[in-house]
Amino acid sequence: MCGRFTITVTLEELMLRYWIGETTVPFHAPKYNVAPGQQVLAIIHDGKQNRLGELKWGLIPSWSNDPKIGNKMLNARSETVQEKPAFKQLIGRKRCIVPADGFYEWQKTDTGKQPMRIVLRDRKLFSMAGLYDIWVSPDGTRVSTCTILTTAPNELMAPIHDRMPVILKAEDEELWLDRGMQDADKLRRLYVPFTADDLEAYPVSTAVGSVKVDELSCIEPFTATS
Repeated sequence: MCGRFTITVTLEELMLRYWIGETTVPFHAPKYNVAPGQQVLAIIHDGKQNRLGELKWGLIPSWSNDPKIGNKMLNARSETVQEKPAFKQLIGRKRCIVPADGFYEWQKTDTGKQPMRIVLRDRKLFSMAGLYDIWVSPDGTRVSTCTILTTAPNELMAPIHDRMPVILKAEDEELWLDRGMQDADKLRRLYVPFTADDLEAYPVSTAVGSVKVDELSCIEPFTATS
């Protein structure tokens, strides 16, 4: 699964990376420990251009009667996303990108679980494939939420965890955001594990286990003397 990630770049860098002319997001501070239930930045295509906005992480399907279901829908398994009731209606026209520059997973060791941060070798932004929906509460409040797709681990991730986020290749981002793309087979080809040689992983402090800790030290390499 993907349960924590980082997005430490500026708003301007995000807008340049995804060809966004303007946004309703007023301000973006670096996030070193994004956790479930928080607002996350996301990109959608409105039919004319890419748009940057915020979605609550933890999908609440529009038809749900219980918003707490979002706590269980942080991730969607790509292998079954076109079959599950919560996702199959979204895969056609409600696809989004959740940008990140790293994500965390906990690796089992002889002394406990060691948090690892996984990044691109060039430390650039990458695009996690997501789905979104809009839920309307009984009082009429609209809540926009999302989930992140996962896939089987690559060679780097396999010793760390049995799942990893679907990371899109740069050349596939436009296809993923295109609401006119309805070809299930073409979309399914995007769900492959990202190339292991383009990623690296390093240990970080166990402090990232607390959602209250969101600071630069979260992404600093951890050693026994740290």
